[in-house]
Amino acid sequence: MVIEEACYYDPHERGVVCRLCPRGCIIGEGRSGFCRVRKNIGGVLFAENYGACSSYALDPIEKKPLYHFYPGSYIFSIGTWGCNFTCRFCQNWQIAQENPETVYLEPEKTVDMAVKVDKRNIGLAFTYSEPSVWYEYVLATAKQLKARGLKSVLVTNGFINLEPLSELLPFVDALNIDVKAFNEDYYRNVCAGRLEDVKRTVEMAVRMAHVEITCLLVGGLNDAPEDLEGLASWLADLDKDIPLHFSRYFPNYKLKVPPTPPEKMELAYLIARRYLNYVYLGNIGGIGVNTYCPECKFLVIDRLKLVSNLAEDNKCPCCGKRIKIIGKVVF
Repeated sequence: MVIEEACYYDPHERGVVCRLCPRGCIIGEGRSGFCRVRKNIGGVLFAENYGACSSYALDPIEKKPLYHFYPGSYIFSIGTWGCNFTCRFCQNWQIAQENPETVYLEPEKTVDMAVKVDKRNIGLAFTYSEPSVWYEYVLATAKQLKARGLKSVLVTNGFINLEPLSELLPFVDALNIDVKAFNEDYYRNVCAGRLEDVKRTVEMAVRMAHVEITCLLVGGLNDAPEDLEGLASWLADLDKDIPLHFSRYFPNYKLKVPPTPPEKMELAYLIARRYLNYVYLGNIGGIGVNTYCPECKFLVIDRLKLVSNLAEDNKCPCCGKRIKIIGKVVF
């Protein structure tokens, strides 16, 4: 195991205080913070997961999900262990909440792997577990990716302080940020987090990178129409072109409520489309994955048939409206 001194911490009368995320853990000697990966050793805070890779794979970019960032391309994806949330529905709890086996990858080796893995690969996605608690490694690797002309993607819960986020974002090309719900009770009781801190992350990120939002809908817990309307209208105030992905919940980890009814997913879609140009549904059998022109409703990307109908410069061939997509579509 290789450990690295952590960024963003200060001395404290009871040890050290971590400044990476809004939790602000006060960490005594020999103890770790809430995320389990940042440990106080002799008054120095160390990132115990530096370079510790628990999972890696070549994924379609749509799996992140990113639908408006180089559609049809592939991205090399890696993850570590640990998380600063404890979501009761966590889909990757074996690495986020447990102690999985890992392999050590230096940033240089990870970038080399991304270059060599497949000619269709556009870069590297930090995903599977929470990348913000892998901060030091993500920052070092993202700098190298940018220097070599590769894309960096974060799939994140957005629970990070603004100072470390502002240092990282110049090296990040795209983010998918989980907005778990649009009410604080859900964040507190189901995720052990805070909505307001995540909102601040989204508001900063949309000014500096391509952003898409995912919300896992859990029937009866975070799918109230007024909350869905609040989420969509807030995003629309930032940018009506922000893609919003509603993903269907299935029982996992500690949460055993029934799968979200399809009609709840469809209602969420209809509510969000009043405000946003691009809304998608996931985990529901292929429904709601295509992109339509917000002006004339023409089908511009058919993800079921892997066909792009876009004209030059990502314009709708029917009405000429430019569809907000970063990069070339390669279906």
